[in-house]
Amino acid sequence: MGKLFIEDLNVKEKKVLMRVDFNVPLDSDLNVVDTTRIEATLPSIRYVLNKGGSLILMSHLGRPRNAFVLELSLKPVAGVLSSLLDKPVAMSPDCIGEKAQEMAKNLQPGDVLLLENLRFHRAEEHPEEDLSFAQTLASYGDCYINDAFGTAHRKHSSTYAVPGYFPGKAAAGYLLEKEIQFIGDTLRSPARPFFALIGGAKISTKIGVIHSLLKKVDGLIIAGGMAYTFLKAKNCLIGDSLLEEEFVPLAADLLKEYGEKILLPVDCVVAKECSQDVPNKIVTFSSGIPEGYQGLDIGPASLQLFCDALLKVKTVLWNGPFGVYEIDPFAKGTLVMAHFLAGLSAIKIVGGGDLIAAIRKAGVTEQMTHISTGGGATLEYIEFGTLPGIQALSETN
Repeated sequence: MGKLFIEDLNVKEKKVLMRVDFNVPLDSDLNVVDTTRIEATLPSIRYVLNKGGSLILMSHLGRPRNAFVLELSLKPVAGVLSSLLDKPVAMSPDCIGEKAQEMAKNLQPGDVLLLENLRFHRAEEHPEEDLSFAQTLASYGDCYINDAFGTAHRKHSSTYAVPGYFPGKAAAGYLLEKEIQFIGDTLRSPARPFFALIGGAKISTKIGVIHSLLKKVDGLIIAGGMAYTFLKAKNCLIGDSLLEEEFVPLAADLLKEYGEKILLPVDCVVAKECSQDVPNKIVTFSSGIPEGYQGLDIGPASLQLFCDALLKVKTVLWNGPFGVYEIDPFAKGTLVMAHFLAGLSAIKIVGGGDLIAAIRKAGVTEQMTHISTGGGATLEYIEFGTLPGIQALSETN
C-alpha cells in the first residue's frame, strides 16, 4: 500500500489517536443491534493496548446535523466495547472541550477513551470552515491510526485533516490495510466470470462506480430502488417507485452502451405503502407497476434470472440490498440471494452497512469470503484506486 502501518509505530507509553468506524445501528432502546464494525477494530485496539499504549478513539454515528442528539450518542458503543475488551472504556461527554482534553491528558498505558460523536460538530464534515477542530483533536495524541475504512472516502477532519498533524506518524490499522489489500488485490485481476450486484436506494450515489464497473465486469445486476431509474429509461411503467428523473438519460446511455452486460429486474413486489401489514402483489415490468403502487422488492422471476446468471460466476461483488429487507414482506429478494451466493464456490465480497445487516439476518455471514465494513468507500476505492483517508497517511520510508 506504500503507507505507514500500525506495526511501524512505537506506541509504548504513547497516546494513540485512532479513527474507527462505530457507525452502528441502534434499536429504539438505544442498544447496539449489530456489532460487526466494533468487532472489526479489535485487532488494532488490542495491538495498541498490548504494546503498552493508551487509546483515544474517534467515530461518528448517523447524521446528527451538527448538534447533540441523544439518540446518536456513542455511549451505548462504549458499553459494548467495554464488554468485548473486558475492561472499562471511558466515555467523553464531547469530542472537544475542557473535559475531553482533561480525560485524554490523564490517560495511562492500557486505558481507553471514546470521544463523543464527531458529527455533533459541523467542522468534522467541513474541516475548511474551522481548522481548530482538527487541531484540537490532534492535540490529544502522540500518533495517529486510521482503522475506519467505511469513512476513508470522506475528506473530513478526523480522516483527512488530523493525519496532517502527525508527519511520519499517521498509519493504517489492521482493518484498513486488510480491506484495501483484499478489495484491491482481488478485484484488480478477478477470477472470471466476474459479476457485480448493485442495490440500494439511489443511483446518484453510485453512478460513478456503475460506469467504472461496467468496464471491468462480465455482468452487472442492478436492483433495489436504483433499478427503477433504469427501468424508466426502458419506458417501463414504475408507478410511484423511487425515481431520480435527472439520471434517466444517463441510465439510457449506459443501457445503450453496455446493455449486454446489464441485468435488471423483470418483476417486483409492489404495495401502496412500505409497511409490515400492507397488502402486496407481484407485477411484471412487461405490464408495469400501476399508479399508486411502489416497487419494494424484486419478484420471483427476477430472482430466478439473477441466480441463473450467477451459476458459473467465479468472483462476486455485492453492494446494497435488493429491497426493503428490514420489513419481512419485502426481504425475500435480498435474503434468498444471500443464501444462493452462500452456496456458490466463488469469491464473494459483500459490503455496505445495510447489506451487512441483511447478510447477518440471513445467517450466512461465514459463507462469504469477505465482509467489507465499507459501502461507499468500497465502491469509491474500486472507482478511483485510492481514498482521501489513505492518501492522508504517512508514506513508508
